[in-house]
Formats: sequence, C-alpha cells, structure tokens
Amino acid sequence: MLSSSAFVTTETPGRYIGRLCKHFAHKIPVEFDEQHGRIEFEMGLALLTAEAGGLRLNVQSTDAAGLEKLQHVVASHFERFAWQEALTLDWQ
Repeated sequence: MLSSSAFVTTETPGRYIGRLCKHFAHKIPVEFDEQHGRIEFEMGLALLTAEAGGLRLNVQSTDAAGLEKLQHVVASHFERFAWQEALTLDWQ
C-alpha cells in the first residue's frame, strides 16, 4: 500500500472534514464526525484527522497512478472548499 499525507494549519479542521465528506457522500462510501473522516474511493482511501493546530489528510492506494489521482482529487476539492483561507496541500 502506498500513501502520502499533507498537513494544513487551520483553526477549523472539523469544518473541512464535514464539507469534504458530505460532498463525496452522494457518490461513494463515507464515514465522518468532527475529528475523523474516511472516504472510500475506487482507487484508494482518504483519511482526514483533526489534529492540534490543523487538519491531516492521508491518501492510500495500491499503485502510484491511483495515489497520484487521489492526491489530485482530494487537493482540488479541499482547495475549492478552503478558498477563503487560501489553503493548499503539499503532499509528502
């Protein structure tokens, strides 16, 4: 399993967990609360975790192409929802 993660400093991580999970829940399996989110994509899994000082986003896939696609999908949606704070993701 390949994985990468990004951390974003924000005072409202739960808000972004809710927005992202609610958005994808119309199409794919999702579980979430204020502290954690789990989004099950066809090409892998996205895990969202509220941490002290921000939001940790982790994506996992069985292959490099799936991981790259997950990074793009999660980042593009997150950045759209976070436009007011001008937040972007830097995957590691």
